[in-house]
Amino acid sequence: MAHVMDGMNQQWAAWGIGALLVLLLLWLGMRAFKRSRMQLRRARLDPRKMTIADIDDMEGAEFERYLHRLFTELGYEDAEKTKDSSDFGADLVFTDRLGVRNVLQAKRYGANQAIGLDAVQEVYGSMRYYDAERCIVLTSAARFTSSCVTLAGVNEVKLLGRDDLLFIIRCFKAGKYDEAMELIESEAELAMSPWQQDEKRQHRLYD
Repeated sequence: MAHVMDGMNQQWAAWGIGALLVLLLLWLGMRAFKRSRMQLRRARLDPRKMTIADIDDMEGAEFERYLHRLFTELGYEDAEKTKDSSDFGADLVFTDRLGVRNVLQAKRYGANQAIGLDAVQEVYGSMRYYDAERCIVLTSAARFTSSCVTLAGVNEVKLLGRDDLLFIIRCFKAGKYDEAMELIESEAELAMSPWQQDEKRQHRLYD
């Protein structure tokens, strides 16, 4: 009986060691798989190879990393991607050719979606934290809501939509870096709020 018990214990021990080895191999395999996926994703973010179709398949964080690499290779060498968890409303911070610090919020939306005014509120609110003088919203979406456009115009926030993104990508791939930077650094389209218009009307009445 003792021999039988010893044999069973040895068999259980062998099974236990075998199970541990299988788990270890599975864990190592998963780590290797995740590492290879990360390497593939990093390779995919090469702005010389990326297309708008690739961008449409991205998640928000991937789009931010892609833009960071794109802006760096365009010539904004100090471009810095903010932390994902506490970006205070800006995804990218960079200094333009005039020495002006810019904050940029990236919005990876579908082509048929519209960007709302929260994007403008967030990036404008981040300016003081990053000590920036200028702010931009850059998106893969084709449209901005009317309230977004108005708020951006009143606060001098530059809006760059899908067509602008395509233009920047084309210029980059063609080596026309200055043309891409001209668009990025161009002035925001200004707008006047009804409150400002009323104030001007009142001034004219009293003058």
